Amino acid sequence: MSGMNPREVASADDARRIVESRGLTHVKVGMFDMDGVLLGKYMRRDKFFSALEDGFAFCDVVLGWDSKDELYDNVAYTGWHTGYPDATLRVLPETCREVPAEGNMLLFLAEFSGAAEAVCPRGLLRRVLARAAEMGLAARGSLEYEFFMFRETPESVREKGFRNLTPLTPDMMGYSMLRSSVHAELYHELLALAETMDFPIEGLHTETGPGVLEAAIGVDAALAAADKGALFKAFTKVWAQRRGLMATFMAKWSPDYPGQSGHIHLSLAHAESGESAFFAADKPHCMSDLQRHFVAGQQQLMPEFLAMFAPTINSYTRLIPGFWAPTDATWGVENRTTALRVIPGSAKSQRVEYRLGSADANPYLAMAAAIGAGLYGIQQGLEPDEPIIGNAYELEHPAHQALPGTLWEAAQRLKASAPARELFGDAFVEHFAATREWEERQFRRHITDWELDRYFEII
Repeated sequence: MSGMNPREVASADDARRIVESRGLTHVKVGMFDMDGVLLGKYMRRDKFFSALEDGFAFCDVVLGWDSKDELYDNVAYTGWHTGYPDATLRVLPETCREVPAEGNMLLFLAEFSGAAEAVCPRGLLRRVLARAAEMGLAARGSLEYEFFMFRETPESVREKGFRNLTPLTPDMMGYSMLRSSVHAELYHELLALAETMDFPIEGLHTETGPGVLEAAIGVDAALAAADKGALFKAFTKVWAQRRGLMATFMAKWSPDYPGQSGHIHLSLAHAESGESAFFAADKPHCMSDLQRHFVAGQQQLMPEFLAMFAPTINSYTRLIPGFWAPTDATWGVENRTTALRVIPGSAKSQRVEYRLGSADANPYLAMAAAIGAGLYGIQQGLEPDEPIIGNAYELEHPAHQALPGTLWEAAQRLKASAPARELFGDAFVEHFAATREWEERQFRRHITDWELDRYFEII
């Protein structure tokens, strides 16, 4: 593998040069859908070169179906009523990655353009960041993910009905050096994969629960950080399955263990100077006025934007007291029981951690909502409630801090949110809220094991 490094690719000319230097006949091109699932195909070199200039066509059904390829019946953007035409995607040369398991193969990400751009998750984040740029600000961020590992395959979990699964390791052993040393080869492989594919892991350790790991991905400009998070989730699953294992990013796979978070660390800088917009040495907790307004916007809009952080039925089983997940729109300073954790530090490290999100969230949508809400707070000059001191789970909170309890309720709050429509556009809000309503309707069609056990005989 000689020649240009994928990280040096910044233009269409660079993309052509690296493909030619590797003698590739095909490359992989992918995009992330509404649920954050990576979709795509192998594309022949000549077609790829053409797509670098003019984009390429892809059936817009990928924005009109759910994670099981079931077609939405309640969205306006696409459906049987439009005939599922092709939409145009633009190739993003700067997203070039190695695909280590496939020799010299390269992966390029793409995003929707034209009419489809209004509902494209990556396009949404890019538009929110353009708003920040208009305000003279630049956002940086990083994502942390918890995920459970199992000694299972896609076939075995289905044969077992997703019950009685064998975790990678037993027992509750958070931060265990024993576990990471015994399984050092697996850890090293994942760390190496992350370096090669440019989603470097700053920290990797066991969490509380059998077979659960937490990975903190390196900080970057917000759009690149979302790319890293989305690719980390996709290729961690690929890596695991190629080794006869499985990784799940479900918000909560078992009632016996804490749920799986997708925390977002964010900071803002003044675009012109590059200096921190959050750090003020002479203010309490080193919080600048701008950071205070940013946190206020995040806090105020959290109930309205919840569907973008907790997008599945399963997400809401995680949001219960005492399991390391927030239950109200609260904030505090270095407080891990609150939804927003302000982390004081230096000009380099001052930031806010959005702790509400679960691992099942689409990184582009979660990042767009977290940043968008903060920008709204700055523009409106909002002030946060008093910070929580102590255990937020044990305190009474005002009604306006209450979060929706179901995906359906969260979708209704998003649909009714004027700030969401201002920040994200009517087309996105209507489309995404409809997809979450669909998800809830799909769930209501099914009879759970709990219902059968509770009612079958006795009622």
